[in-house]
Amino acid sequence: MRYSSHPHFTRRSALLGVAGLIALPSAHAVKPKAAPASATTDIWPRDSQVPGGVARLSLGPSSARPVARTAEGDVPLLVIGDAIEWTALVGIPLSATPGEAIITVGSDAHRLPYTVAPKQYREQRLTVAPGKVDLSPEDEARYNREREHLAKVMATFTDAIPAMLAGALGMQVPVPGRRSGSFGLRRVFNGQSRNPHSGMDIAAGTGTPVVAPLPGRVIDTGDYFFNGGTVWLDHGGGLLSMYCHLSRVDVKVGDFVKTGERFCAVGATGRVTGPHLHWSVMLNRAMVDPALFIAA
Repeated sequence: MRYSSHPHFTRRSALLGVAGLIALPSAHAVKPKAAPASATTDIWPRDSQVPGGVARLSLGPSSARPVARTAEGDVPLLVIGDAIEWTALVGIPLSATPGEAIITVGSDAHRLPYTVAPKQYREQRLTVAPGKVDLSPEDEARYNREREHLAKVMATFTDAIPAMLAGALGMQVPVPGRRSGSFGLRRVFNGQSRNPHSGMDIAAGTGTPVVAPLPGRVIDTGDYFFNGGTVWLDHGGGLLSMYCHLSRVDVKVGDFVKTGERFCAVGATGRVTGPHLHWSVMLNRAMVDPALFIAA
């Protein structure tokens, strides 16, 4: 098995390379050509090797699906494809330092490097109720309890469904509306700096139905201090999605939803300045830009 971090190494280029080697009687090497850009425009998620992005790393051909993990934390990665070419999808945390990063592949923990490029996100200043920024002892205790619970939710890793393993990862936008808050924004609440925005905000009226962007199983619902009414979906392979500030939740833990199925409604619960949907996508426990999974 051979591995490559080249973002344009595709199944087509793998076949071209093998065909070239078979046709040559001599030992002269022929490098496979990269696929034209038009051949990769419908591949989701798009490759974006920046903090908050997704790296698509070719693992080459193999008769069995390779096992890939993050080098730090030993978190399993989603591997898609088939025997001709396998691809590891790596969610890059917003906190990642630009430079070389590594995943490990196979039982021998082969190290596969890739490069995280820098990205500068914009800043957003918001004014909210003071109690949502400077927490009372009771609210802080509640937040800490919720954080411990959500850490367990975010560690969920189950087998991906066959369609996803084949690469069917293009997502439907969960609610129509203006994107009022972009992923990665540096958030400043009441003049105090907080964590960057880890999702996409879509402005919509209270009660607007929210639909599932991909098939998934409900793994958590709740009313959280900052997020308000919330639902988490598990799409398998470490790919999760979260929907916050909901006015209504129409599912329970264990339910399965299909792509396009309504399962909750937009609201203004939790720390908000108005009704909207906060939509987050998590891959190998890293919040990544949902826009990478949808058409621009």
